[in-house]
Amino acid sequence: MNQDYIKPDNWSIIEEGFDVERVKSSESLFSIGNGAMGQRANFEEYYSGPTFQGSYIAGVYYPDKTRVGWWKNGYPEYFAKVLNAPSWIGINVFVNGNTLDLYRCKEVSDFKRELNMKEGWLSRSFTATMPNDVVVKVETKRFLSLELDEVGAIEYNITPLNSDAEITFEPYLDSGITNEDTNWDDKFWETTAITQNGSQAFIEAHTMKTQFHTCTFMESVCALAGKVLNLEAKVSHTNVRIAYEYSAKVKTNETFSIQKFGGYVVDRNHDKTHLVAAAKSVLSKAIDLGYNTLLNQQKEAWTKIWDMADITIAGDVKAQQGIRFNIMQLNHTYLGKDARLNIGPKGFTGEKYGGSTYWDTEAYCIPFYMATKDQQVARNLLEYRYHHLDRAIENAEKLGFTNGAALYPMVTMNGEECHNEWEITFEEIHRNGAIAFAIFNYYRYTNDYSYIPEKGLEVLIGIARFWQQRATFSTAKNKYVILGVTGPNEYENNVNNNFYTNYIAKWCIDYAIENIKKVAKDHEADFDRIQDKVNLTEDELKQWKAVAGNMYLPFSEEKNVYLQQDGFLDKELITVADLDKSQRPINQKWSWDRILRSPYIKQADTLQGFYFFEDHFTTEELERHFDFYEPFTVHESSLSPCVHSIQAAKLGRMEQAYQFYLRTSRLDLDDYNKEVEEGLHITSMAGTWMSIVEGFGGMRVKDNALSFEPKIPEQWDGYSFKVNFRNQILKIDVAKKGTTFTLENGTELDLVCNGKAVHLTANAAQVV
Repeated sequence: MNQDYIKPDNWSIIEEGFDVERVKSSESLFSIGNGAMGQRANFEEYYSGPTFQGSYIAGVYYPDKTRVGWWKNGYPEYFAKVLNAPSWIGINVFVNGNTLDLYRCKEVSDFKRELNMKEGWLSRSFTATMPNDVVVKVETKRFLSLELDEVGAIEYNITPLNSDAEITFEPYLDSGITNEDTNWDDKFWETTAITQNGSQAFIEAHTMKTQFHTCTFMESVCALAGKVLNLEAKVSHTNVRIAYEYSAKVKTNETFSIQKFGGYVVDRNHDKTHLVAAAKSVLSKAIDLGYNTLLNQQKEAWTKIWDMADITIAGDVKAQQGIRFNIMQLNHTYLGKDARLNIGPKGFTGEKYGGSTYWDTEAYCIPFYMATKDQQVARNLLEYRYHHLDRAIENAEKLGFTNGAALYPMVTMNGEECHNEWEITFEEIHRNGAIAFAIFNYYRYTNDYSYIPEKGLEVLIGIARFWQQRATFSTAKNKYVILGVTGPNEYENNVNNNFYTNYIAKWCIDYAIENIKKVAKDHEADFDRIQDKVNLTEDELKQWKAVAGNMYLPFSEEKNVYLQQDGFLDKELITVADLDKSQRPINQKWSWDRILRSPYIKQADTLQGFYFFEDHFTTEELERHFDFYEPFTVHESSLSPCVHSIQAAKLGRMEQAYQFYLRTSRLDLDDYNKEVEEGLHITSMAGTWMSIVEGFGGMRVKDNALSFEPKIPEQWDGYSFKVNFRNQILKIDVAKKGTTFTLENGTELDLVCNGKAVHLTANAAQVV
């Protein structure tokens, strides 16, 4: 049974009623971020019940030493952890000396929490009867500023309802925090200084090992019945915490409020010896603007984001809420301002997966950022990998590869592999292919070839060298084979000739050769510079061609399908439909041994190849493979439903496509995997966007032009989305009677819809 306490709403995520059992889930679902930092939706006031505290700073991590039973050569030294950072949101509240704690209150009523997606803020309100019988009404609102992205702001209002009361606010900073997720219970932070300056407070702290220096800061303003008070604060501190106390005598039905401004400055952006000065500077900007102006700026910034990124769905509130939630959380996580950053699978919502970069970025996220932002944002994501090329070569050297062969890490913060399960670290090498594919996908979509001679070709060469060396010539098959791998389906380890891996390896080599020729011919100076670095020879290219031209792809004549890997048909082929429901999810019910022997597929594997290289296969071939593999797919990866939704839509199976779409869009809201309290599935949220744009909208780039084959689920009255295609903004409005194309920003655009040529001019709508 999926959870269903989130109220359906087009523009908000709403929870009504206080339930201690769902506090951790809601802390994930109501998370906020601004690309530079983020936080779970922990209460500002003290809470003694089960909670998962989490505040995170983009790019700040700790190398937690790998913990394994048996060390193997080539193991990464550490697993990178995104760090729970010093907390700035805390505001303890005391009423007549009693601590406000929802876990201990006699009664909590009218509890409501709202994440307003349209305007970018989080609010909470409730009425509580405290142990001392004082009844208080509380209203809070907070946001992380998109304009001043080092600052967040909180407004906290409390009103005594049944008697006058003395109320104290205690805003504080705390660097004595720990991670939920740690291998050795290491101390991650060292606090170096706690200082104050009037109403401002600062904690300077740095991470152990990685030496990221940070300054966490706060300043607060109090008001009674709307009038600002000049209260004398009582200050207290320990070696990891500083707190200010502001007290007032508050009459019945009178409101005492505090506005707290806080956040982080980091030595990634400032001189580490002047962090307090940087914090003072950003605080004074925030205080000068004031809470209301900052909030209005927040609303304006989100209006701009939604103007480009919104997808509207008419007639299906849950589907509408789902897609907007996904788009909002993607923008909370990454805005493309900083090329040193990337997209962690949990974003700023939890600690699982270490907050690191996976192949998810290239396979799922780049299309979303290319189409909903400026193409420079997608280019930044490509450059992130270019800057890590030397590390990728080092990673390959550790495993015995030579001559500049590059193996990009499965998991990374700085280009170094930091994933410590051997079947992933050493075997899930298909990730290299997604990095090359993203370069191709970027050029195909933006028509910006400049990236390839400037940076991309070096990456393609390193990857091609890896694939050529990783392949083995089989005399028995008279073909090149790739042995001992894990494909995208992680429910199979150490298999031979995974179709997807072999196919993308062959494609990577061919694509590298194609671009070597093109750069040599059209960008001579770039080619000479690259050749000086990589020293390519004709002999080496001949070896590449031999491997790519004679790659083994396992195929069954009997089933007329490519096989996921050698031996797939030796399994007991019982479909998921015939699997006892009590056995699901198998990753929580079965031993690993049993999973490995089963035919069950965690996520698109062979079908991932058909998704990337759709134009290499006929629709009949796709249908045959979909019909063979989808019945064995348990969709126990968040990345699975979106690919299947796109392919079901392509095959005209709209009810199936719709069900997959709902599953991907509401994966977290409805907690399909029973794990939302650990954090959200950020990277798969980009797959939700793809399910609509590429699935239902049928958007592709074919013959250097946009092409659409729009379809509409019967549950919907219509839907619309925008794409930024080569710096022209196109709006697509799909209704049952036809599709309207409007070129909102640009001069003219030629596209294809259902096989017909469509010529658009500026601001003229055309119905197809």
